Amino acid sequence: MKFIDTAEIQVKAGDGGAGMSHFRREANVAFGGPDGGNGGRGGNIIFQGDEGLHTLLDFRFNRIHEAKDGGKGGTNNRQGGVGDDLILKVPCGTVVFDADSGEPIGEVIKHEQQLIVAHGGKGGVGNHVFVSSSNQAPTKTIPPGMGERKGIRLELKMLADVGIIGAPNAGKSTLITVISAARPKVADYPFTTLVPNLGVVSHKDADPFVVADVPGLIPGASEGKGLGHDFLRHIERTRVLIHLVDASQESAEAMIQDFEGILSELALYDQELLKRPRLTVLSKLDLVVPENESEYLNEEAIAGFRNYLKGKGVEFIEVSSARRMGISDMLDQVVELLHTLREGQ
Repeated sequence: MKFIDTAEIQVKAGDGGAGMSHFRREANVAFGGPDGGNGGRGGNIIFQGDEGLHTLLDFRFNRIHEAKDGGKGGTNNRQGGVGDDLILKVPCGTVVFDADSGEPIGEVIKHEQQLIVAHGGKGGVGNHVFVSSSNQAPTKTIPPGMGERKGIRLELKMLADVGIIGAPNAGKSTLITVISAARPKVADYPFTTLVPNLGVVSHKDADPFVVADVPGLIPGASEGKGLGHDFLRHIERTRVLIHLVDASQESAEAMIQDFEGILSELALYDQELLKRPRLTVLSKLDLVVPENESEYLNEEAIAGFRNYLKGKGVEFIEVSSARRMGISDMLDQVVELLHTLREGQ
């Protein structure tokens, strides 16, 4: 299924039902009096979280959504029926904005959590309400309220325990295929990953956790360049970050620029992302260590980058997804970080 993480729609809550102006007229009943009932409330528009959904695709093809109107008031003081609410199911992690003002309305995080985004109109008031000692035969009614009409913008921010970040072609997609059952497109060119991919990881005796492989970053991503916000939006809710750096680059300076560039874009987008627990991983070791050999082809570059990280006090691990080198040790560290976070809650 195609992954869609934004959509704009129009919603219209139900109008209230009209109140009735009516007088009771029955044989052998004197002074029947007013008995017009109130109208019913119009239906609300409600978003409801559904853990089985992972895309906003349906809203791209169905953009107009209307709830039912309330029923009209009846005779004998009978109130009109309440209009049926319209419940629209959305993926967990959906943020709802007013499309005109840009103001956030709310977000749906949990399965079956509900968010009312447009309220139905109040029912009209029937004439029986206006009976008084000075007015025994009122004909007055109050018109019903109109249901809210809004333009809605939806954004899906993926909910994952771990986010794999890095520059384009850093090896994120290959890594997620190794540690989970996810099968994203993998190729030797930048921006293979154009949409986020989710995978569930089971490692040793630890509880399974969800990993997101999200699109790569380029300079200026925090301003929306490249895949920009399409990348950054999806790591806001991850609890741990795996920061991949391509170890096959020709120089330590290139690796440093790669490493610092990602952190810079995170900071420009949201300083809080830099406080997220993060594991730095040198990837693609199979490209710099020939099979059955121990010496690195670019030993000087790797050593330079190692020294740079040590000088920054950054712990790191070296892996090869292609050869499954270092993967188990990396997952051990991820599990430990997640466990620490759970213990601290």
